[in-house]
Amino acid sequence: MANLHREVTASHVCVLTFDRPDSVANIFDEATFAELNAHLDFLASPEAREIKGVIFCSAKPKIFLAGADLIGFTKDPSMEKLERLIETGQQTFRRITMLPVPSVAAIHGLALGGGCEITLACDYRVASTSRETKIGLPEVQIGILPGWGGSTILPRLIGLPRALEVILGNKQLAAVPALKAGLVDAVGPRESLRELAEKQVIRGKRGSLPPQLMNLPPAAAFIARQARANVLAKTGGHYPAPLKALEVVIAALRGTVEQGFALEKKAFAELATGDVARHLIGIFLLQERSKKTRLPADLIAPAEAPRKIERVAVVGAGVMGAGIAQWLAARGTSVLLKDIAAEPLAIGMQSIRKLFRDGVQRRRFTGTEARAALDRIVPVAGDVPLRRVDLVIEAAVERLDLKQQIFRGLEAATAADVALATNTSALSIDAIAGALPDPSRVVGIHFFNPVHRMQLVEIVRGDRTSALALETALRFVKGIGKLPVIVRDRPGFLVNRILTPYLSEAGRLFQEGYAVADIDNALERFGMPMGPLRLIDEVGLDVGRHVATDLAARLTTPQGRPVPAMDEMIARKWFGKKSGQGFYVHAGKGKPTLNADVERLPGVAARRPADAKLFLDRLILPMINEAARVLEENVVEAPEDVDFGMIMGSGWAPFRGGPLRYADSLGAAKIVADLESLAGRFGESFRPSARLQSMAAGGRRFYP
Repeated sequence: MANLHREVTASHVCVLTFDRPDSVANIFDEATFAELNAHLDFLASPEAREIKGVIFCSAKPKIFLAGADLIGFTKDPSMEKLERLIETGQQTFRRITMLPVPSVAAIHGLALGGGCEITLACDYRVASTSRETKIGLPEVQIGILPGWGGSTILPRLIGLPRALEVILGNKQLAAVPALKAGLVDAVGPRESLRELAEKQVIRGKRGSLPPQLMNLPPAAAFIARQARANVLAKTGGHYPAPLKALEVVIAALRGTVEQGFALEKKAFAELATGDVARHLIGIFLLQERSKKTRLPADLIAPAEAPRKIERVAVVGAGVMGAGIAQWLAARGTSVLLKDIAAEPLAIGMQSIRKLFRDGVQRRRFTGTEARAALDRIVPVAGDVPLRRVDLVIEAAVERLDLKQQIFRGLEAATAADVALATNTSALSIDAIAGALPDPSRVVGIHFFNPVHRMQLVEIVRGDRTSALALETALRFVKGIGKLPVIVRDRPGFLVNRILTPYLSEAGRLFQEGYAVADIDNALERFGMPMGPLRLIDEVGLDVGRHVATDLAARLTTPQGRPVPAMDEMIARKWFGKKSGQGFYVHAGKGKPTLNADVERLPGVAARRPADAKLFLDRLILPMINEAARVLEENVVEAPEDVDFGMIMGSGWAPFRGGPLRYADSLGAAKIVADLESLAGRFGESFRPSARLQSMAAGGRRFYP
């Protein structure tokens, strides 16, 4: 089946339409390149002598071209294969540039990576003003760089500063900003895109690109120094791709296009065969895997189709409830936001308005779109009829008795086929549903804070949750643009189960006299987005203690010692960010500053010198240990679920591939030996799990 379709219009313009069969996206693989080259052969043949120009377009509703087939080239990431892949793309796109007739890319939908690079090979580019249209080069985000001409051509087209924003900053330009930047030549509605493209054909072949002032050596050197400093500040030097991309872009400016292509090919192959790219591409593929999540194999698909979710009731207008309501309304869902009184509702709506204002300032949506979304939220206090809602999400205070009371009311107030979801972060789904006549309707839909930034959602399957409720939750989460992972109803679910020992042990290190800054800096150097004590502030000390207490009561494995200093902080209402003070002082929008008072709390030992190795051993190894137990207890189905959940739900160092990928790099035998040593020094909570001990004895890995 063809990936490309050719049409010659009455005005002698050849239109090549990408339309990959049985796929929502167009991508470049060997078959697509072979077809494209066959069409280019036609354009170079005597048979095409009357052709006046060529237009490239897509039949897909949301994607022009999504770039390379990542699954294909990760199956055999040898240097030879990668260099051949890059050469194929470069030579093919160069053929487009060298055509004797003008070429135009008519862009509707995403044009990313190779999809952007084929447009750079054309003489002209036109783009639809649809919100689906975005043009960019996101390769460095997955550990590689633009290798089909993007690193060489884009700076020549739009200038070095803007090109670096696109290449290093993962900036994806909509049609109008792309026009202002010089990336496209005309914009208009999708319906008139063909007409716009044909007008460009009339202009004839494009001449040489005019020189860009900011590409000249003195300016380029200054820009490169600034860009390098910014990259190192953001990445800590853990990610080689941005630095290599910067190096290639600057070097390519000094030479010919062909020399730039040679630099791209060499650098791409070097990066793509490295561990960081392997891990980052793996994360991208895990995201795609999450989008295809289905019901577990032991469940029979429901006989009836789940409801189409158009109206959702969110119960609780606190931080999480308000965040969920805002996200849903922004995506076209009508929301009934319910709380017990007018005051919490007013606070929740104020928070929602601020989220929309911030979104408009960041150009995520227009003012008109924000007002329309806000109008979809109806705040109500007290009991109201819920017969017309398609789904309920409870986001009330984390108290089991309160949630049980709420769900008894929800069951009576809603239609019998409506799923009842809880956003609980740790409480048992079965315990919440236990008092209901029909507990099968209850399912966990656990969003992470802040809702508008965190992509992961844990869908929690209680032992009595029906296939219909689970399928409803799954379709709903995918439909609102989140990434689901299905977890069983076990203490802490997935992310909190693994994260709690990490945060608790960080508190114990602080109690023992290690400085807040030393602990956090060591883990940031390891690759965490923030240190554990700063993360405790973000979560809230009171919330963290609640989760830790619940886990300790429900788990049979030994837990670590209490942290009296953190109990004292809670007693003083130093809850962290939400109270303005915790391990840090949180004032305004700037970076929080250390709270000098915490190290003078009663019971905190005298200051000890930093010990980065000890910090990593006591904080990272317990996470690996708990991750192994999660698999042992079948909380999730596969190691991929663990790594995906921890990276997307807690920010676990992405370039290390997740806790279980990292564990494989250390080896089970070493991890077990180190945990046994820690157990001897610091207590039974470090004792290695049965799964790790078995793996160490058999020389096995989490991944083949």
